Amino acid sequence: MRMRDPAALPRAALTIFVLLLLVPAFSLTEFNPGVLFEARSRETMGKFIASFFPLATSPEFLRLVMRSTLETLAIATAGMAIALVLACPLAVVVARSLSISRIGPGPGYLAGRILRVPARFLLMFFRSVPEIVWALLFVRAVGLGPAAGVLAIGVAYGGMLGKVYSEILESNDTRPTTALLETGSGRIEAFFYGTWPVVLPELVSYSVYRWECAVRASVIMGFVGAGGLGQQMELSMRMLNGGEVSTILIVFLLLVVLADALSALLRKVTA
Repeated sequence: MRMRDPAALPRAALTIFVLLLLVPAFSLTEFNPGVLFEARSRETMGKFIASFFPLATSPEFLRLVMRSTLETLAIATAGMAIALVLACPLAVVVARSLSISRIGPGPGYLAGRILRVPARFLLMFFRSVPEIVWALLFVRAVGLGPAAGVLAIGVAYGGMLGKVYSEILESNDTRPTTALLETGSGRIEAFFYGTWPVVLPELVSYSVYRWECAVRASVIMGFVGAGGLGQQMELSMRMLNGGEVSTILIVFLLLVVLADALSALLRKVTA
């Protein structure tokens, strides 16, 4: 007897609908992959790639890249520290899994609702503004340099981390937390004894991933004067020195590999 998937028709209809939506999307973006294979485009891209070689390996430039690399790591790490300070308390406030009123009506029901709404709004506001825009704002406020990048990452990533942390707290097994709350435990005690042991590996994994994203973001923000490798790359590109750019790109690749290895190590430690 042949078995038929009862959801086959809805899935096929949804697939066709998505493909039809892609047609106007590609049209609006003027996307034409054939341009990449035209003779003029191939010649231009070939000259551009050739300008990246040979790599810049002078001792003076390598020392400058090393200093910019350390500055980039410092920007990403300090920015993540500020983001954690913003995200952790807001995530605990927003997460309904830690709400005492969720297990039954209580005196703190109205206060919890009042606190949860502005906390959600803050997280939405922080993450709705791209970090590059925050960097432009803080460059005007504190001047050129890494301080602007630290503040930009701290605010933008605080909103992102808070949003995802709250979802992690709500999506994991909440039975230990609920049991503690039902026996009269407070939110903080329920978090550390009921929620924290369950969600720790996922929180660490996502935090390290966001640190990796912060490294990439700090490079991009360097183009607006926020310091680090990005600012050095912008100077090299302005001087049309492709060898220096390719050296910086290799260093940037090594940073991503380092972040990936650190993430794997921390997952093993917290598993």
